Amino acid sequence: MKDDNTPTRTESRTEPESVWDDGLIARRASEAPPSTETPVPEARAAAQAPPPPLAYDGLLRSRLDALRELVGLSRARLDGRTLAEAGKVLDEAAARRKLSGQHTVVAIAGATGSGKSQLFNALAGVAISETGVRRPTTAAPIACSWSDGAATLIDRLGIPGRLRRRPLQSPEGEAQLHGLVLVDLPDHDSAAVQHREHVDRILALVDAVIWVVDPEKYADAMLHERYLRPMAGHAEVTFVVLNQVDRLPGEAADLVLDDLRRLLDEDGIALGEYGEPGATVLGLSALTGEGIGELREALGQFVAERGAAARRISADLDAAAARLRPAYAAGGRTGLSEEARDEFSDRLADAVGATAAGQAAERAWRRNANRACGTPWLRLWHWCQDRREPPTGRHALRVPADEEATARQRVEQAVRTVADRAARGLPAPWAMAVREAAVRGAQGLPEALDEMATRATTPAGRPPRPGWWPVAVLAQASMTLLQIVGGLWLLAQIVGVMGPNLWVPVLLMVAGIIGGPAVEWSSRMAARGPARRYGLDAERRLREAAAGCGRARVLDPVAAELLRYREVREQFGRVTGASVG
Repeated sequence: MKDDNTPTRTESRTEPESVWDDGLIARRASEAPPSTETPVPEARAAAQAPPPPLAYDGLLRSRLDALRELVGLSRARLDGRTLAEAGKVLDEAAARRKLSGQHTVVAIAGATGSGKSQLFNALAGVAISETGVRRPTTAAPIACSWSDGAATLIDRLGIPGRLRRRPLQSPEGEAQLHGLVLVDLPDHDSAAVQHREHVDRILALVDAVIWVVDPEKYADAMLHERYLRPMAGHAEVTFVVLNQVDRLPGEAADLVLDDLRRLLDEDGIALGEYGEPGATVLGLSALTGEGIGELREALGQFVAERGAAARRISADLDAAAARLRPAYAAGGRTGLSEEARDEFSDRLADAVGATAAGQAAERAWRRNANRACGTPWLRLWHWCQDRREPPTGRHALRVPADEEATARQRVEQAVRTVADRAARGLPAPWAMAVREAAVRGAQGLPEALDEMATRATTPAGRPPRPGWWPVAVLAQASMTLLQIVGGLWLLAQIVGVMGPNLWVPVLLMVAGIIGGPAVEWSSRMAARGPARRYGLDAERRLREAAAGCGRARVLDPVAAELLRYREVREQFGRVTGASVG
């Protein structure tokens, strides 16, 4: 083949060198009848309006927007490597959308000796890509366009102008494949690393791919494991052609095609054999031309639909969503139930001793009632006690020093338990975020609970007194007065100041002696209800205060993380087009 930079008669006779010029094609065109002349003047190409950009439908735009929102919400929770594939899909979708929507870029890929360059030349109608026995033959990708306006698409592939070609022009061929940009790739199994890099890079950018296999290597593990199986979701933009069927005798070609379809099915590639969406599988011979017409017809219909680029982006979205699914799809129902919240509050209340504080408040109320409604002798005894320990009317609130460590352990255990329940069923990154939020909130929680308990359960003064309390105090005073009157009366009789009459002073003293304890006992019985209510109220206040402290420091941050996860899960559902668990 001639050097691409060698000037030709056509170039010197017509116009300066164009990116599409090729000596061989130009010479073939000059030797052809006038009806098949191919050169397109640059002035006419420049005068043509650029092709309209690619337009995505509403569903695809919605999925891309959801993926973009998903990536934004997840940057603080997922590592960059996890989101890299999604970011690449968004970048490529945005780049492809700015380019021509009237062209379809199709790559021809295959192994060494599969005959892909022969097929490329057969579709172009002229020997563009070099063929031969020397391997590898194709060292760099070559592009061939059937219509103008595809320069930016080929620029995106990184193919230089000297490797851009035009097919042999004919009205029938141009009409059938109008809008096609065909790219011949190097061998995917080439020993040259640069060749394989070209293949991998361009396969990620084209709208569709034609995989060329031969009867000897169609079951090659490298092809299936490295390319076909990972791209099983791209079946709608995939052609698989069995080349060199002319080498197979009798019905052997059909048998090999059936085995090829079986392998593709095992790879998870859907086959569009009966009109359903899927890969197109054909048998042909690029050397003899057998089956080339059928491939041209399939390609023509495929390009005319102008939907390959959008289907490719949609398949890339599906692949990215499949990789991201472990990071967003929950294993079951997520969130904190009311039962878990209540249990957490109860654990915190137990840690601060809410029940003990309520019982202490109840005892304090009873103690004050006994002191106010008890007999003078009991009050005298209490007075002696108060001399040693002045009464305050308050009950002990702080946890004893030897129990502080136990209380702290209870708080930590409560936080771990609620974090584990909140993270249950969540994907690993979000479960970790929930636990981290709980741990951050637990820092300083025991101290905050102690301070809160002091404010919440220590009353400002003595416990409140019920309405019957003054009556009981008056009755107790009356009983005391009876004892004093009876005693003085009896004393006056003993000293002879008053006449002897033992029954009356004795009755008064007995009534006072018996009545005092009776009033005290009645008051004690009557105080049970108010004291119990007072203790329960103190316990309730402490429980509410502990629950509020735990909610503000632990439950609210955990709930915020769960809400964030629900938001990204909804966005992931939009990306996949279905609800996720």
